[in-house]
Amino acid sequence: MPAPFNAFKQALKQGDTVFGCWLGLADSYSAELMGTAGFDWLVIDGEHAPNDLRSILAQLQVLEASDSHPVVRVPVGETHLIKQMLDAGAQTLLVPMVDNVDQARQLVRDVTYPPHGDRGVGYALTRAARFSQIADYGTTADDEICLLVQVESVKGLENLDDILEVDGIDGVFIGPADLAADMGYMGNALHPEVQDAIMTALHKIHAAGKAPGILSTHDDMTRDALEAGAQFVAVGADVLLLSHAAQALAGKWRDTLK
Repeated sequence: MPAPFNAFKQALKQGDTVFGCWLGLADSYSAELMGTAGFDWLVIDGEHAPNDLRSILAQLQVLEASDSHPVVRVPVGETHLIKQMLDAGAQTLLVPMVDNVDQARQLVRDVTYPPHGDRGVGYALTRAARFSQIADYGTTADDEICLLVQVESVKGLENLDDILEVDGIDGVFIGPADLAADMGYMGNALHPEVQDAIMTALHKIHAAGKAPGILSTHDDMTRDALEAGAQFVAVGADVLLLSHAAQALAGKWRDTLK
């Protein structure tokens, strides 16, 4: 029996556009709810949400019954963290702050079994291999792992051409908030200079045969990103959906007393 088929990776290979949402509440119940909403993919955020290995594992478990593909964002591109997430059953990883080709090459090694990579061979004990029930996991897993890297700094953009030449990277995500801050426009990812840099990068990623990705909660920016070739597009976050809806509801009734 081979490793489970990664339909998200296949969709990117085919050039399909898939829409996603961020999960920052760090809770399996809310993740299960989001899995019923109809998104193609959901990011379990380990960088800016209060997640650890066990909370990420719990969200992977509930999303297994969903049509939404779980993407795990690790807090940093460290070999030991990547190993744990893959063994827990994540098949698609999003790695933040990739600034140069050496980082990109090491990340490919981190998600790949020997002799071509550094991933530890202990799959018989793992959820990824259905606790030793997937006998061919070791020889088939590499093909089903999807590696997405985040380029979100001026240095990263300067090195983007080299990063795009690395075999084993399936997609490149442009991080608008960090890029805007690094360009001197903290909190203003919609600044024309930032937008130009983002759209130029998306075009370049698409032309290189990698899948371009973006997070945008602004419709005009989302449309521009799609026109620039973006394929995996996150259009919201559970924290913002809940927060904005709650604020609007509270304000609606509070204002009736004025």
